[in-house]
Amino acid sequence: MKRYVEFAQIAHEQIQKALQQEETMDTIANWFAQCIMNKGVIHVFGCGHSQMFGEELCFRTGGLVPVNAIMVPQFNVYPKVKLSQIMERQEGVAKQVLLTQNPQPQDVMVVVSVSGRNAAGIDMALAAKELGMKVVCVTSLHYSNGVTSRHSSKKMLKDVSDIVLDICGIKGDSVLTHEAVSEKFCSPSTVVAMTLLVGIVGQTIEILADQGINPPIWISGNLDRGDQINDEYIRQYRDRIDIL
Repeated sequence: MKRYVEFAQIAHEQIQKALQQEETMDTIANWFAQCIMNKGVIHVFGCGHSQMFGEELCFRTGGLVPVNAIMVPQFNVYPKVKLSQIMERQEGVAKQVLLTQNPQPQDVMVVVSVSGRNAAGIDMALAAKELGMKVVCVTSLHYSNGVTSRHSSKKMLKDVSDIVLDICGIKGDSVLTHEAVSEKFCSPSTVVAMTLLVGIVGQTIEILADQGINPPIWISGNLDRGDQINDEYIRQYRDRIDIL
């Protein structure tokens, strides 16, 4: 079997397993919808490669407008991945980062961490809860249960969140093997978690529509009408969405 076929099959199997958490996903979608109905914002936070989830859900064609990606350069793999690793293990920073985002109690916080062990994500979840926000943890429970916390509380991200969305991965994340290769390779966590989160956004939009609410949705800037519509959303949400 070609490795791209094998990888796609494993990712598909993980997605199908994760989709069995229907009650959890429905709850998250309802929290998102309630947040938007209350004029709140959905914040998305991750460190390193997990910043991609904020990038995907914020200012994305077909996505909800009230989504704020917390994109702090110090947590990014660029310009130096080692600095990102240092920062994600550092306590006391994430709370101050959140306070720069104009957070409100009616907001929802989504923290993505595949291992769920690093201090920054745990701090962000705790800080959001202190402000009255609901906290969604996106993690791999198998991975998280197989490692120890790097937070002084000794708790994992799953332990300090209101709800846990399990991406159903394995410890270490990588899934392919070869007899001549010493380490496992190719990690499906991004594919799986992105599929779940974008799907939950779709469910959120349906909930809002069923309530008679026309949800604010970004449209492609490459459509002739795109700039005019998106510019109005930017004007409305500039004080709540950091990258605008």
